[in-house]
Amino acid sequence: MYIIDVAETGNMQVQDKFVQKIPRTVWVLGFVSLLTDISSEMINSVLPLFLVSVLGANIWTVGIIEGIAEATASILKVFSGVLSDYLGHRKGLAVFGYGLSTFVKPLFAVATSPTGVLIARFGDRIGKGIRVAPRDALVADSTNAEVRGAAYGLRQSLDTIGAFLGPLAAFALMTASENNFRLVFWLALIPGFFAVALLTVGVREPTSETQENRSNPLQWEALRSLGQGYWVLVAVALLFNLGNSSNAFLLLRAEQTGISASLIPLTLMVMNIAYSFSAYPIGILSDRIGKFGLLLGGFFLYALVYLGFAFVQTPWQVWGLFALYGLHLGMSKGLLLALVANSIPANLRGTAFGFFNLAIGLALLPASLLAGGLWQTLGAEATFITGSLFAIAAVLLLVINRKKYLQI
Repeated sequence: MYIIDVAETGNMQVQDKFVQKIPRTVWVLGFVSLLTDISSEMINSVLPLFLVSVLGANIWTVGIIEGIAEATASILKVFSGVLSDYLGHRKGLAVFGYGLSTFVKPLFAVATSPTGVLIARFGDRIGKGIRVAPRDALVADSTNAEVRGAAYGLRQSLDTIGAFLGPLAAFALMTASENNFRLVFWLALIPGFFAVALLTVGVREPTSETQENRSNPLQWEALRSLGQGYWVLVAVALLFNLGNSSNAFLLLRAEQTGISASLIPLTLMVMNIAYSFSAYPIGILSDRIGKFGLLLGGFFLYALVYLGFAFVQTPWQVWGLFALYGLHLGMSKGLLLALVANSIPANLRGTAFGFFNLAIGLALLPASLLAGGLWQTLGAEATFITGSLFAIAAVLLLVINRKKYLQI
């Protein structure tokens, strides 16, 4: 049975190989993610409409703002992860990152031009870039290998609950206030503030090898010590995400099959519900039977779902595919992080998660450009078939190197 442990990893009482406790730190980080996602998604779910309908921006401007913001977050993940290893402390960087993302939110409410929104979005993504690698490393620092699948799955589940509660809150507020965007932006500050407060008082950073064996994580010897198994996982993530284009293409496909515009946002809610309800149980299962086979299954499921989107004909099929897509996320995202955590030295966890997240971030732009180009020239089917083939290529790379992961 998985229950909250008020002590950190060093004080965990191991009942047997499979029955262990999830440390309090992981639960707190999960609820911090939940509150932060409510805050962020309250804004993100209405921000494009605010830019276009209130500030008079065009679609190209919206794309520039999002591109700059996401590129910033991807690059900073490496530096914050390296810094957390070099300093031997992670909590302070995580608090600063979450705090920055929270306290720039009033800038959205007072923005009078697209430039003002860009500044706010830039600050928000800087905060995300700073917090992600130290946070993922904190989960690894606070757990042992036997419960990491469950730990990362739990944090992903709680995070995703926030991802669909945020748009729901924004919808309710917009309805009640007759589309008062600025009120939504101001109120989004509240869950963000509680997230920072919870992280500040609720997380005790465990003593780890990070604090005892500090060195320059960017030295060649340090990077080599991450090991071939880790760099293969980075390559797998990069390859897979080159075919994992923006969810916008899934929404466009849903519209093509006849789902009305008012219902299309609910398809993402179905996806997130399936994701949130599957990630934690699958994480627990992975600690019992192994992570590698489940991860392969998640990638294969993605390949099948994308093939389904290529040939889908009716709305009910689309709803089912979105649910299966959420299941794929539950089977892959947390397990990939757990495999990374189990493959690397403890004193380089921040650096490892930084480069891993950078690889994923760098793949997102070319993935969407490729998907858009294929859609424009060859049709929607080509976009989704190509995404499926990238997933199969990632599976083959994992299978070739399977001996590195079967025991972790």
